[in-house]
This record gives sequence, structure tokens and C-alpha cells, in this order.
Amino acid sequence: MRAATIACALASATLSLCAEQQAPLVGSPQLDVPAWSDSSAPSYRAELLSLHKSLVATESISGTEHDVGEFLVRYLADRGYTTRRQPVTPYNNTPAAKDRFNVLAWRAGADHDPKVLLSSHIDVVPPHIPYAIDDGDVTKETMIRGRGSVDAKASVAAMVVALDELLNAGAVDGNKLMLLFVVGEEVGGDGMAHFSNAVADKALPYRFDSVIYGEPTENKLACGHKGGLFCDVTARGFGGHSGYPWLGKSANELMIRAFAKILDTDLGSSETYGNTTVNIGQFNGGVAGNVIPAEARVVMAARVAIGPEESGAWIVRDKIQAIFDEISAESFEFECSHGYGFVGCNCDVEGFDTIVVNYGTDIPNFKANHTRYLYGPGNILVAHGANENLTVADLETAVEGYQKLILHALKQ
Repeated sequence: MRAATIACALASATLSLCAEQQAPLVGSPQLDVPAWSDSSAPSYRAELLSLHKSLVATESISGTEHDVGEFLVRYLADRGYTTRRQPVTPYNNTPAAKDRFNVLAWRAGADHDPKVLLSSHIDVVPPHIPYAIDDGDVTKETMIRGRGSVDAKASVAAMVVALDELLNAGAVDGNKLMLLFVVGEEVGGDGMAHFSNAVADKALPYRFDSVIYGEPTENKLACGHKGGLFCDVTARGFGGHSGYPWLGKSANELMIRAFAKILDTDLGSSETYGNTTVNIGQFNGGVAGNVIPAEARVVMAARVAIGPEESGAWIVRDKIQAIFDEISAESFEFECSHGYGFVGCNCDVEGFDTIVVNYGTDIPNFKANHTRYLYGPGNILVAHGANENLTVADLETAVEGYQKLILHALKQ
């Protein structure tokens, strides 16, 4: 069912109200998107594709989110939203070329007391991949590509359009809803953590009953996701001539032996989330092929299949530490920046297929008591890859899905 139909039916809106919601807003940016002859296209298709294109075309690798944040502030202000920038410190404590900030937005009066928050992230992983769309007329099968086209600018665009449609039709009370688009989700969640701290300290006067988080779930409602553990490992030996390996102590060999055992060990499993897995994301060690390496470094990420959310990751950490100690207790330095056990979400909403996902989200970074929904367009299997893509149908289905979730959450 089209969003306008849902909104008008729920609000018992007049024909004039329904027609008004389709009128373009003065000053809204009109971007160049292909035409279509698809009679089944929803009335919001042009706005949805234009917004998605602008978001994807604007480079925003983690730490450099300023420009896309500024675009969103202007875009939302043009549509009658009150907007607020929440400054976030430079990523990795290094000076940033431009300031970075979370974007908060709402369309409400003096009685603004939001109970439902819609949130996703505006940063992406490297490298930047330009926006592209299939040639020819747009249909539901038309493919869109580019960095962030799935993760998670598709969720951002669909959330904005979904809320716009409901607000313009008078189907929801703007006083009860707010948008939050955060920086830094891909690198530890500093944007959401900053927002969470501000809410906890009452610097932001909000208490939400529900939060709808946008991530690629194939437009299925996620019942939860694996936890994570993110660590740096250093192995130290001492160097020497490679012809006499018994006279040195190879840091690379220590690291290889340790991780061979880590990968073969059951670090924790559960029926819902499967096995805890470890990814050796970076491995650096040694200076030359004929020199025994004195030092090796690994950057790793574990996907944690056990709970509880607060301590599941640290149970996994202790199991890994025991392996390092067994290989060579004096040789390893094991430092983990952050972690959490598996994360449960509410998936008991009529009309949705459900899914469990293996990736992490900003959900555990918001330390507040609320009902959590995880939903969004696109497939995680193409996110972070060279061919990140989704279809027009994926985006449009997400608009309808977010509307259903908004209406459901408001009733709870």
C-alpha cells in the first residue's frame, strides 16, 4: 500500500490534505535522476531517489562526515524541520579538515517530547565509490551503486521520506518523533556514544520509548545481531639471522601459532547466533625475509555469539588471552578497545519477515532503556564491497516498512 494511502486512511484525512502532501516544497533541491514510465511508482519516488543520490555522491568516510552532515541539515530545514548539530570530537584524536557532528531533526511545536527515535549513520567505510545508476528508464529492478548506497545511506533516505510522508499527511504527531543521524558508526560508534552520554547527563532532555535503527537487513525485521570484540595484538620476540632460527625468537611464528589455535577453538556459541568467529583484519611483522622478526602486530575483530550483552565479549577475550598465555605468556600484549555480547531486538511486529545478522550496529552504544527495532534496505553481503548496490524496489519497500514501524512504535 502506498504511504499516502496509509497515512490518509489512518488520519481520516481530506482529499485536499492528501493532495497537499504530494506538492513540492519551495526551495527543495531538485536533483537530476532518470525518468520512468512505471505506473506503479509511488508518488515519492523522485524525492527518494534524489535524496539517496545526494547522500551517496557526498563522500563521508568515517572522520570526514562534515559535508554530508551539512547537506542533511539544509535538506531537512528546507522541509520544515528544526535541526541541531551535535559536535563530535575528531576521529582518532587527530585534527579534522572540517568539523564533524551528529544531525538531530524534528518537525514539532513547543510541546516537543519525542518518544520514538529514528536513527542511522552517515559515515561509510573506505574507499569512496561514486554514485551510479543503471541506464534507461527507472523501474523497480533498476540497480543503484556506490559507497554507502546500502550501508547505510539507503536507510537514511528511506527514513526521511517515510517520516515526511506521514507528517505531511497528518497521520502522526511530530511532537512524538525525532530523527538522529550519527557519525562514526563504522569505527566504534563515537557519534552514538556522544549522543547517549548527552541523554544520560540530561544535556539533551529526551527519554525514548522506542528507537528504530537503520541498517541493511534485506527489509526484514532483525531479532538481533552478534556482539563484537575489537582488539590489537602485539607479539614480541628478538631478531637474528634467518639461517639460525633457534638463536632468535620469531614474533611472526608466535602470532601464527596463537591465531591458528584461536581459529580452531570454540570461543562460544549459541543456538540463535551460531559460533563466535574471529577475523584477522591486519597482520604486520618483520623487516625482511632473511631476518627473524622481532615484532608482529595484528588487528582483529571477533563476532561474538554469546551473551549477556554487557559481558559476552569479555568472556571471549579471556578465552583468547588464555591461548596467548599458553603459547608464550611473556610475549603477547592484548588490548581490546571495546566489545559487547549478542544484542537482542524486538521483531514481534505483524507484517515482517525476520532475520538474525552477524554484523554490529550502534544499538549497544545507546545506553538507555528502550524497545529496539533493527530494519533497513539492502543486503549486508554487498556492503563494504566494491559492488555495493541495491534496487529501487529495495528503497521503496523500506519506506513502507519504516512507516509501519513508526506507527507500531507510537502505539506501544
